[in-house]
Amino acid sequence: MLEKNIHTILGCDNNYSESKIVVFGAPFDGTTSYRPGTRFAASAIRNESYSMETYSPYQDKDLEDINVFDAGDLELPFGNPAKALEQIEVFSSEILKDEKIPFMIGGEHLVTLGAIRAVTQLHKDLHIIHFDAHSDLRDEYLGETLSHATVIRRCWEIVGDNRIFQFGIRSGSKEEIYWGRKHVHTCFYNFNDLDHTVELLKDKPVYLTIDLDVLDTSVFPGTGTPEAGGVTFNELLNAVKKLSNLNIVALDMTELSPPLDPTGASTALACKLLREILLYVYR
Repeated sequence: MLEKNIHTILGCDNNYSESKIVVFGAPFDGTTSYRPGTRFAASAIRNESYSMETYSPYQDKDLEDINVFDAGDLELPFGNPAKALEQIEVFSSEILKDEKIPFMIGGEHLVTLGAIRAVTQLHKDLHIIHFDAHSDLRDEYLGETLSHATVIRRCWEIVGDNRIFQFGIRSGSKEEIYWGRKHVHTCFYNFNDLDHTVELLKDKPVYLTIDLDVLDTSVFPGTGTPEAGGVTFNELLNAVKKLSNLNIVALDMTELSPPLDPTGASTALACKLLREILLYVYR
């Protein structure tokens, strides 16, 4: 998978050896509790990326001027979240070993856990910035501890208290929200506390995880568990911009479900956001 691919995201067709960022798909939605389809996200992004420009007028930068490698999709097992997470961890570790930044495209949000397991082997002082509509802090969901609804709780078990910073949260059970008050930092509904967090983490290794349902359903309907009251695209883009000076050592973007938005608008948004994130994070 570390050989050059034929089918790549626009502007991400450099050689592995010369690239600083490695994009790969994690097409797993085996614990999705409402509407599946996120397994198709990375493939759809590759297809639809050719409808956009490599140049960003927001940043006056171009994907053609940076080195990014698209490693394609992992071949993950159906119905076996533990095995899927193991494969994600192994692949992410390989990228990190080569001193590159892994950028994973989900898939459901559970896939984040595999990458976090890999990153914390290298960065013991890892902090997580989490953009999402849902807190994902349940200890179990329908009896399962490995779930898109428990992923941040599992990450907390690895990094510990006061290492996770959540933004845009507007949904969760009473129990998990109350539990979160004692163990994580949560900014509900928006990014109002982000400047303070950036200042706090300026010298720390950071993992950025973006669940795209942080966006309002009016601009991003193509997601499995939509929640009204989310942020706008420009608000999300400005939030990512504020993170550009942090030491982001790995990141992901999850929960695009292309089949749920037949207009293609959600996939087009994800493509544009991906371009902007790559240009902001590249260093």
